[in-house]
Amino acid sequence: MDGDDREDVYRTFGERVNMAPKELEEWLQTDDSQSVGDSDDGGESTGHASGRRIIAIKRTHKADLSDDDYAHMRKVNGYIARHCAQRPGGDIADTRWRYSLMNWGHDPLKD
Repeated sequence: MDGDDREDVYRTFGERVNMAPKELEEWLQTDDSQSVGDSDDGGESTGHASGRRIIAIKRTHKADLSDDDYAHMRKVNGYIARHCAQRPGGDIADTRWRYSLMNWGHDPLKD
């Protein structure tokens, strides 16, 4: 990934991940957070693990981000874009759809 790609991924990540690290950290500890998402072995869901990784990335200085961090940021950007495109009708406040997005650092009620 060249410098322009990194800058685009970083900027998009900053726009789409609209939860602060502390806010996401607190969310991940809730039963609602842990009730959604897919897992391979019945353990921690992919989204929940991603949320923990997002917290670490957001607490890392930009200059210290690794290629692996940028790859995860790109994955997060794609997930949020795809999932937002599937927004259900009606009140989304207490939906599994919203909870899943929040595990990935995006609260659609903040849009």
